Amino acid sequence: NTTKIPSFKVAHHTPLRLCNAKRTQIWVKRSCFNSTITAKVAQQSDLQYRKLGDSDLQISEITLGTMTFGEQNTEKEAHEMLSYAFEHGINALDTAELYPIPMKKETSGRTDLYIASWLKSQPRDKVILATKVSGYSERSAHIRDNAKVLRVDAVNIRESVEKSLKRLNTDYVDLLQIHWPDRYVPLFGEYFYDSSKWRPSIPFVEQLKALQEVIDEGKVRYIGVSNETSYGVMEFVHAARVEGLSKIVSIQNSYSLLEATMQYIEMAKKHGLSPVQLALGFVRDRPFMTSSIIGATSVEQLKEDIDAFLTTQRPFPPEVMEDIEAIFKRYKDPAIL
Repeated sequence: NTTKIPSFKVAHHTPLRLCNAKRTQIWVKRSCFNSTITAKVAQQSDLQYRKLGDSDLQISEITLGTMTFGEQNTEKEAHEMLSYAFEHGINALDTAELYPIPMKKETSGRTDLYIASWLKSQPRDKVILATKVSGYSERSAHIRDNAKVLRVDAVNIRESVEKSLKRLNTDYVDLLQIHWPDRYVPLFGEYFYDSSKWRPSIPFVEQLKALQEVIDEGKVRYIGVSNETSYGVMEFVHAARVEGLSKIVSIQNSYSLLEATMQYIEMAKKHGLSPVQLALGFVRDRPFMTSSIIGATSVEQLKEDIDAFLTTQRPFPPEVMEDIEAIFKRYKDPAIL
């Protein structure tokens, strides 16, 4: 049987974020691109909803990212953006136990508290709530009661889930993803595997068994991975099949056109598109993409992102895709940020 696991996360645009927030950041102000938009646009339409992998979750093609809540955004601003998003068809939000970003001991978990205070006025079954348990870390042990190193094992997973549920003031989360692997992989600015950094890791089966426990207890509905490699994905799928455990239903990885920043900006201008419209329209149309996580620090930015999904031609015309392909031949991997 063929196993299908859809991608869950794509690019961030707040303002136009050219690099994943967990890596070195480059910022380009949106005000730099106030040229008149002349490309053909579609009539305003509704967001589409798609089934997330083998789950029964029907998720909007946009998910609201929340990692700025509690750092760049106040609780009031967070509530305004959450309400605007859900009033305009978004039904999913993404958080993590380490949010907000940048990670600080004094603000850790504040994002969840802001979500919780908004969530109490919402019907819980209408909100798809996704969070993440941290991977291996020697720098973030402060989020555990008694740990020097974070691992993806039964003790860490249970403490993470129980604390997340308490902060979010809910009985369950719809999706729990491993934020990054327990084993060594090149991440957060690393591009190549460094064999000298290899370390013993928690076996895939052991991780899945620990996740199965919180699923069986009704605290987590589905599981997934983030910042994961093809090797890791296949090992999780294989282990679940052999052991009869719950299978991962999502992959939340970086995916964006904006590695070749200036080239795509010029291309967008050629076709009468803003950089936001080009970036979000491209990921929207990828056949393997289930939902794109967008971030915003204001309702105005959030509106711009949603409008980019709904008003640009769907799918992009052939001449736009041909120019994207021409640039892609020089900058091969839109997932490396």
